[in-house]
Amino acid sequence: MTAPRRPLALITGASRGIGAATARLLAPRYDLVLGGRDEKRLETLAGELTEAGPVAVRTVAVELTDDDALAAALDGIDRLDALVHSAGVGELGTVAETTAQTWRHQFDVNVVAVAETTRLLLPALRAAGADTGADVVLVNSGSGLTARAGWGSYAASKFALRAFGDALRAEESGHGIRVTSVHPGRVDTAMQERVVAHEGGEYDGSRFLCPESVGAAILAALTATRDAHLTEIVVRPQG
Repeated sequence: MTAPRRPLALITGASRGIGAATARLLAPRYDLVLGGRDEKRLETLAGELTEAGPVAVRTVAVELTDDDALAAALDGIDRLDALVHSAGVGELGTVAETTAQTWRHQFDVNVVAVAETTRLLLPALRAAGADTGADVVLVNSGSGLTARAGWGSYAASKFALRAFGDALRAEESGHGIRVTSVHPGRVDTAMQERVVAHEGGEYDGSRFLCPESVGAAILAALTATRDAHLTEIVVRPQG
């Protein structure tokens, strides 16, 4: 008697932070494709996960904004049960000081790369969606709901990511694909350290969400029964 097929999830930005935390939470349920730029970190995480349990893990070290490299890296994935977009950048500054280059880079990583990755994987997601259902999760931000001074280009990219999710949800629901936008508040990550440094503050990670808490919200969206669709999840630090 053959064992049932384990579902497959692909996580971008899996080398650290929310992406790595999500991989650890998904490993008991999903086989994994871990995407990111840091090949060494990805391989270390893959070894940790395979040592801990019966999970098949493949790593894909790729620059998401390199269209040709991205297409080559994703070639051969013909069925995908979950796609978690955790990769992103956060460059802060007022409108007066933010250059066109920064605007373009932020949108390239936070929006265009997400759209292109999703487009390339839609046939694989639809294959799973027609059978048992599939999921796309977009790790957005509180800045995708409210824009503050000094966060203009970052917030604009996250508002655009939210719009992308809304459109994708409307287009793909008939193919059995759910789309969830997760909007965390500040999370204890390397990116947050840079943000606090930019603000001139002293870093205290205990004030922020743990990456695992955001991963738990992602897992909740993926494991909700198929009659339920968690379209938007907002997670804030306690206190």
